[in-house]
Amino acid sequence: QKRSLLLFLSFSQRIKIIMRAATSSLTTVQKNNSATCSVARRQFSSSSKSFSSSKNHHHHRRRHGMTIMVPKAVANTANLPAENKDVKVLVVGATGYIGKFVTNELCSQGYDVTAYVRPRSGIGGKNTEADAKKLFTNAKVEFGTCGSVEDVEKNAFKDGGEKYDVVVSCLASRTGGVKDSWDVDYQATKNVLDVARKNGAKKFVLLSAICVQKPLLTFQKAKLKFEEELEKCEDISYSIVRPTAFFKSLAGQVESVQKGGPYVMFGDGQLASCKPISERDLAKYMAECIRDASLENKVLPIGGPGKALSALEQGTMLFELLEMEPKFVKMPIEIMDTVIKVLDFFAGFFGNMTDAAEFGKIGRYYAAESMLVMDEKTGEYKADETPSYGTDTLRDFFKKVSVEGLAGQELGDQAVFK
Repeated sequence: QKRSLLLFLSFSQRIKIIMRAATSSLTTVQKNNSATCSVARRQFSSSSKSFSSSKNHHHHRRRHGMTIMVPKAVANTANLPAENKDVKVLVVGATGYIGKFVTNELCSQGYDVTAYVRPRSGIGGKNTEADAKKLFTNAKVEFGTCGSVEDVEKNAFKDGGEKYDVVVSCLASRTGGVKDSWDVDYQATKNVLDVARKNGAKKFVLLSAICVQKPLLTFQKAKLKFEEELEKCEDISYSIVRPTAFFKSLAGQVESVQKGGPYVMFGDGQLASCKPISERDLAKYMAECIRDASLENKVLPIGGPGKALSALEQGTMLFELLEMEPKFVKMPIEIMDTVIKVLDFFAGFFGNMTDAAEFGKIGRYYAAESMLVMDEKTGEYKADETPSYGTDTLRDFFKKVSVEGLAGQELGDQAVFK
């Protein structure tokens, strides 16, 4: 078994570039580990309203080809204090990639914000409590974990002594691994919801992901299970935000292309497309969910402005901005299938290879599946039915990072290969 593992590890070094290409070819693995104000331009298609209805006491919801009845949460937007300064908001997952922007956006809009932070936060747990406080100079910072109801109750809600009107969850599994996904995307988030309901919170804003509409991966199934439980709550209203791709997840090849390398993509580069949204615009949209009654008790897919872009179009755009001759490497998607079979085989012998197999599936998923609204009847992705929001464009982002570099855009714990 040891000999087999050594042979496999040698082989895995050769396929890392393939996996990196898959994970950088489209959207974020986030997340999750992974999940925005009226001044930004919002363009909702009428089809987005079909994701949720608020008729009578129940609404219909389609899940994987079947219609189910889901109890409708109470409408609480009108019951919030009139002034933002009087609305107490708890943000969990505040030090995550999107969580930082959401927390600071809420502060800039005048909400009374508390950021609930792990004692050691950030990529690899490198940030201390002092570091976390520096991130949020306009928010109150409390420390603890979401690993148990008791911890959330004691440290975030002060054993019932601290009440919040709104809870915003930006929690996401750090790696997308099997255990981490269930521990964070489902259980930790549910712990927060349970304590929030017990203490009378009125609204729960959830950062989810558009890819849960086709749940083939563990983190997607964990997120979807929590979504379903949130929708059943009748004592708290909700907004479930499902963003498409984040800018940072499409930036993985900027530096290599700048150094003269090719832009690597799968198939013809048009297997999948997305409408990426910036962290700033997404944060504004998340904040808007607190006050906008039309976003209450809804599942809200959301992308950035402009048309959907394939990997080929993203690469072409990058070469144009860099004023370089396009140079593409097209990899057969079947290579990913072979990689996954190898990883699954070794996972059967070595328990610690289970996550490696899952990471292979994550890479394959993002190489082949579009981050757009999916027609549940046909399974087709619909760019024109994917709502757009904001003003930041991928072109402007590419232009910025090609000059300033990718500092602050690291995938960190969510990178498939480190």
